[in-house]
Amino acid sequence: MKTFIVAITGASGSIYGIRLIQELIKSEIRIYLVVSKQAFPIITLETGINWSGKTDSETEKKIQEYFSSKNIRYYSEDNLSAPFSSGSFLTDGMLVIPCSMKTLSGIANGYAGNLIDRAADVTLKEGRMLILVPREMPFNALHLENMLKLARLGVKIAPPIPAFYHKPKTVNDMVDYVVGKILDSSGIVHNLIKRWE
Repeated sequence: MKTFIVAITGASGSIYGIRLIQELIKSEIRIYLVVSKQAFPIITLETGINWSGKTDSETEKKIQEYFSSKNIRYYSEDNLSAPFSSGSFLTDGMLVIPCSMKTLSGIANGYAGNLIDRAADVTLKEGRMLILVPREMPFNALHLENMLKLARLGVKIAPPIPAFYHKPKTVNDMVDYVVGKILDSSGIVHNLIKRWE
């Protein structure tokens, strides 16, 4: 079974991360999920979903119930003893979706101040796939320099930019397009988007 680390950070666009997880579960992929503290209220604001629990195990239970899957494990961003904070723990890669500029900067500069940054640092040092979905607009020069630095290290930078040639009719159609492109970059088979012919 493939294993991916998924991080949802405190940037707008949490629906992308949620939709990605739904597709990973369909593909029977084991997921280690980290949600930043700032992301919880944004998820609730944007989607109405409340995953916050009084304990990590209560939060994990809510998340597993939401996705109807036991193939997803939740870890707090403060839990630096999580298994995937070590390179000896094997994963197939990591996706940060959405990726705040704070997280992008932390990863680009090797500042492993929380589990998201540490897991990305481990992913990089082990030469595993790392995909960041930066959610900010417009980008300033620092944002772009950090993205360029990471891209030169082999990180895939995938801003959630929709396309319109498939004639989307709903917000979900636009979300599916972006998530489909990210799944393509991850090498995961899906049928979210209509291919150009």
